[in-house]
Amino acid sequence: MTAPEVHGSQFPSNTAVVMGIVNVTPDSFSDGGRYLEAEAAIAHGLKLIEDGAQVIDVGGESTRPGAEPVDARTEAERVLPVIEALSEHARVSVDTTKPAVAVAAVEAGATIINDVSASLAEVAADTGACWIAMHMRGQPRTMQVDPRYGDVVGEVSAFLEDRAGRAAALGVREIWVDPGIGFGKTRAHNLSLLKHLPRLVELGWPVVVGTSRKSFLGELLSTSDGIAPVGDRIEGSVASATWAVACGARMIRAHDVEATAHAIKVVGPPVLSRASPA
Repeated sequence: MTAPEVHGSQFPSNTAVVMGIVNVTPDSFSDGGRYLEAEAAIAHGLKLIEDGAQVIDVGGESTRPGAEPVDARTEAERVLPVIEALSEHARVSVDTTKPAVAVAAVEAGATIINDVSASLAEVAADTGACWIAMHMRGQPRTMQVDPRYGDVVGEVSAFLEDRAGRAAALGVREIWVDPGIGFGKTRAHNLSLLKHLPRLVELGWPVVVGTSRKSFLGELLSTSDGIAPVGDRIEGSVASATWAVACGARMIRAHDVEATAHAIKVVGPPVLSRASPA
């Protein structure tokens, strides 16, 4: 069955899309500040588009476990020139939890607010932007300190269904949900969410999944030398992305865009995905 088009979406309905990651930060877990300067970040974003990314996700504040927050002015100064330049070439999202940064990013050309706090629905409604609501337990600085759930799949699904419903009531026209793999979750929690991803898809909201290079993959790919380093997690990243699309995910957030895009082509359309509820 071909997945129907998402209400208000600019994406085709017969495939999942790749969101390429551009971290304009000095402390990202994946690239360690390689793209902190605007020129480097823009060049990287253009390369990701060439590799097959339909969306470029630009972030100016690290959300890795243990990360310290930055002020809105610093975050905006990092991301706005990059968003303005890349929005001429692809759809751009801003990865932020701050209302002021989100508004400025939309004014600079972003059409998606990628919100790990799931708190910016009103901003999305006011600006007309698409909104991605993610589940996170706690804050990045403390989220991996002994996270616990009674039923991780049920709790995450209920949270996202509630937030998506509220956003729809506010008038947000394009709403996506993200289970927040690695955000306040153990390896067991992450694997359970991936195993039961069809339950989240069946809620009816298009699903974003981001497993790329995350630490639980490093644990799964560990050897006698220890946990696999970030650069050795590509196979795990692509395999989990492929699984997510097969389960119905409509968007994959990835660092290794070319490999991920090729894998998605092989898998084909996300067969379980449905349009957002009216």
